[in-house]
Amino acid sequence: MRKSGRKIGLTGGIGAGKSAVADLLVALGAVLIDSDRIAREVVAPGTPGLAAVAAEFGPGVLGADGALDRPALGAIVFGDPARLRALNAIVHPLVRARSAELEAAAAPGAVVVHDVPLLVENGLQPLYDQVIVVDADESVRLDRLVRLRGMSEDEARSRMAAQATREQRLAAADLVVANNGTVEELERRVAAVWERLTSTAG
Repeated sequence: MRKSGRKIGLTGGIGAGKSAVADLLVALGAVLIDSDRIAREVVAPGTPGLAAVAAEFGPGVLGADGALDRPALGAIVFGDPARLRALNAIVHPLVRARSAELEAAAAPGAVVVHDVPLLVENGLQPLYDQVIVVDADESVRLDRLVRLRGMSEDEARSRMAAQATREQRLAAADLVVANNGTVEELERRVAAVWERLTSTAG
């Protein structure tokens, strides 16, 4: 970890509003490292990561444009733990290495927030000084997924059920940001969390 900075893990169940909280933290001065975005970058066309994925899973996981065909890859690894482990063995070290580069490049004393959707599922809590969990009632999350993301109710429930339970996430949290209400309420709660993070930095 960089001297006198803070390494924060940010997570939350699908539909909880984690991305909104990440954006607000950035606006307040945090350095954001987005694991999902990095995971896409490390298998972009022309990268060693994509070459390794194609070597492991075959040319059928590449589209006509040479980019990763995510649905084709998903069809291989979904429901097959051994193949998923093989994929993770390629991608996860690349994501960790790129995340470390970005963290090292942050200014001394900066609050670095790692946006990690599956932080709790993968037991990554020990990697961070503090873990922030964005929390919302199941009914609120379901409504957002159906109304804002266009999922069917069955699809939304399935996606939610595939993640850690609300109780598991809350048990892993050092700080909880409740997000059942308005944008203004969320802004106030994130500002309060930011005050706590910056008052303890260093």
